[in-house]
Amino acid sequence: MSTTTTTAQPLLEVRGVTMRFGGLTAVNNVDLTVGTGEIIGLIGPNGAGKTTFFNCLTGLYVPTEGTVKYRDRVLPPKPHLVTQAGIARTFQNIRLFANMTVLENVLVGRHTRTKEGLLSALIRGPGYQRAEAESREKAMALLEFTGLAAKADHLARNLPYGEQRKLEIARALASEPGLLLLDEPTAGMNPQETRAAEELVFAIRDRGIAILVIEHDMRFIFNLCDRTAVLVQGQKIVEGDRETVQGDERVITAYLGAPLESAPEAGAAPAAVASVPAPAPAPDEATAPAAAASQAGEPTAEPDAAQAAEPADESDPATENEQSTETEE
Repeated sequence: MSTTTTTAQPLLEVRGVTMRFGGLTAVNNVDLTVGTGEIIGLIGPNGAGKTTFFNCLTGLYVPTEGTVKYRDRVLPPKPHLVTQAGIARTFQNIRLFANMTVLENVLVGRHTRTKEGLLSALIRGPGYQRAEAESREKAMALLEFTGLAAKADHLARNLPYGEQRKLEIARALASEPGLLLLDEPTAGMNPQETRAAEELVFAIRDRGIAILVIEHDMRFIFNLCDRTAVLVQGQKIVEGDRETVQGDERVITAYLGAPLESAPEAGAAPAAVASVPAPAPAPDEATAPAAAASQAGEPTAEPDAAQAAEPADESDPATENEQSTETEE
């Protein structure tokens, strides 16, 4: 009797993605998969290439090498086509329409799911009216889901920082994605706002939406994610659960650094310092009278060794001139 094991096709499959900018390799041969309903974390030091990797997934950058597949189809390198395929994202820096209302910001996210064109919008016929009413209904449902329904008519710029983050997530959800990419969703938040964001991410996963999240808050990541991948200098060095990542020496080195192997032992003086001769000590008060007496021509009890080594017949130049004049006479 034979048994067959089937492996579910991943929702997102990234193979060998490399992104070069001239001679700089920002992302180097990265592989990653995200399954349906999974929450995957992506961490790494600043400048590791995390946001660049996100840009490669969403069509903002065309990878130099590698492929990005969503639902077993290669994604076109166009952001609006990626969104239409079912991938939405937020940004590290909040990008809302500040002078539009909260509701209008969410309605913008519906543009890939409406079929009415320019002509229909100008005529505003029955089909347009039905599509507009449906979009408003779904947008209000998302605001209710994120806790912003009471502020639907407020300008986006007047919202507190934490609620602006929620609004950006609501706008991304308006495109009805199967995969949501979150770029540092808790950056700048206080602990209460961070806990609220964590609960919101779990609620999104409960809707059947997979999530790939970049974050520097390790507690947030490890409480949230099923798996975590670590990028360092554009390369994925490890991927796994919380224990695997926290116990990896390469991750510890990437965040904390490594000790210098050539560092001198404690208490040992560096060789360069030891070879420098010590300066001669300055004469103290006890030897000062003796030096003064020597200059005055008075005998001293014990002449200094340095003075004894000097020639005794040092003569004054004026005396030598007088002697030479007498000889000539």
